[in-house]
Amino acid sequence: MCGIGAIVGPGASDRGIEALTQHLDHRGPDARWTWRAPSGEAALGQDRLAIVDLSPDADRPLVSPTGQRLVFNGEVYNHVELRRELSGYPFRTRSDTEVLLAAYETWGDACFDRILGMFSAMVWNPSDRALLASRDRFGVKPLYYHHAPDGTLTLASEIGALFAAGVGAEADPAAWSAYLARGATDQGDRTFWKGIRRLPPGHLLRWHDGEIRISRWYDLDARVGPAEDQRPEAIVTEEYRALLEDSVRLRFRADVPIGIALSGGLDSATLLALVDQVGELPLTTYTFVTGDERYDERPWVEQMLAGTRHTASWVPLLAEDVPDLAQSVQSTQDEPYGGIPTLAYARLFETAREDGTTVLMDGQGLDEQWAGYDYYGPVAKGEAEPAATPLVQGTKGSLTRVECLLPGFAALDTSIEEHRSFEDPMRQLQLRDLQVTKLPRALRYNDRVSMRASTELREPFLDHRLVELALRQPSDRKWRAGAGKWLVRSLAATLLPASVALAPKRAVQTPQREWLRGALRPWAEACMEDALDAVGHRWLDPDAVHSAWQHFASGHGDNAFFAWQWINLGLAVRQRPDAFTAAP
Repeated sequence: MCGIGAIVGPGASDRGIEALTQHLDHRGPDARWTWRAPSGEAALGQDRLAIVDLSPDADRPLVSPTGQRLVFNGEVYNHVELRRELSGYPFRTRSDTEVLLAAYETWGDACFDRILGMFSAMVWNPSDRALLASRDRFGVKPLYYHHAPDGTLTLASEIGALFAAGVGAEADPAAWSAYLARGATDQGDRTFWKGIRRLPPGHLLRWHDGEIRISRWYDLDARVGPAEDQRPEAIVTEEYRALLEDSVRLRFRADVPIGIALSGGLDSATLLALVDQVGELPLTTYTFVTGDERYDERPWVEQMLAGTRHTASWVPLLAEDVPDLAQSVQSTQDEPYGGIPTLAYARLFETAREDGTTVLMDGQGLDEQWAGYDYYGPVAKGEAEPAATPLVQGTKGSLTRVECLLPGFAALDTSIEEHRSFEDPMRQLQLRDLQVTKLPRALRYNDRVSMRASTELREPFLDHRLVELALRQPSDRKWRAGAGKWLVRSLAATLLPASVALAPKRAVQTPQREWLRGALRPWAEACMEDALDAVGHRWLDPDAVHSAWQHFASGHGDNAFFAWQWINLGLAVRQRPDAFTAAP
């Protein structure tokens, strides 16, 4: 795992790439290198978090026999198998990074189809004087870029690194309008900053002579196809279980300690049971607690761990921790993030790092591939269309406060990016969750909070083999008897007590509402005032904002999402005030 960057074109400079990589130091504290082409038109940099092959040889820049240079962020989980296929390549390390370089040298762009893993990568080809960038199938690992009018292309693992390299920071009002009106984030290639784009998951970017070309290398819709899997359910269940076990086994490949981020739900319980199945014992598990028994999941986690040899670490998050932690997390997120739960997860990774645990696994991905969220129920029963499902789910009532936006600002909001849909409404909604709404924002939150603490997060349930198999299944294997993830539940029942396997879904919750009304109220109001000072009377109606906040703070309504939106805006203003001064 690493932080990576590149600058190609007239603006490539030693100073720029040094500043870029220095900004990414938290992503790779074990080694850093930069390189600039003799021609001066390309500069690469990498900060390394050593996980596979801890030797000094793996810290150095990797160059192929033809002179191609690679920077890589992520993991190639099947590097052992690929290394056997590439036995003719002159390897000099045991690292998975060099396996990727050898694969690209041997197979070209087709190498990415062979990878089981998460990654963003860039290769400089000196003979063609061209740069290739690639991102994994679901976008687990990030890559952002800025293409200047003079043809200079700057790329980095985080938006802030682009700013450090000299790219100008100007807030994009249209992105903020979509967020404040509908909760939209992480859609397509758009970011919250003018001129800065994200390379979409499963895509390639080619730069040559100042021009860029973007193409898709992985198409989930096409891989799944329109036909449903009509094989007997028992056969599919066994195939899915075998793939689950293989995915977990591969993600234990590391030369550093591995732990598990554990919640009290079915997904975490299934992951823990699979870990026991593949024999990776014992581990340390990490679970956040807030001291509020209404929300903490400690009783369910203790039930999961009973009778195992795993060690539980309970990670506290208190209200007084939030103000400083929120601003610190903003410094690596660079875009709006998900409230107190994201902060609790950040504290969890900090604790793991302090313990010497460099890699954590979690259960992200099952809800998206098996229709696990409650809003799939009405769609499964034909009572609702996917388009009627809001981008953000939560408590009853409206989650945003559109009436607090000035009309001209609200009009900047554009429709969400469309994708090809299946005839089956369930699959259509799943694709939206996987490609547009749920998964993209969750992966961004999680990448930043893990890498902020110099730790790696692995997602066994996001193996593309699992996702493709799940999406091919008929709807009644996903939603049955009033519950989502039906096939997973039936599989889990062979590994777990029925009380766990068949339990209703519980969302991970925190006392965000209570804290904002109580101990955090002065801080929340200060954040909102900073937001209003910057963009009030341009984006927001200050009187309407104050009225809505006072209504909430006095105990009316259970929805705190809109309040966190305004706090997010205030945190962003505090981080880069000049960027909002320039915005119209």
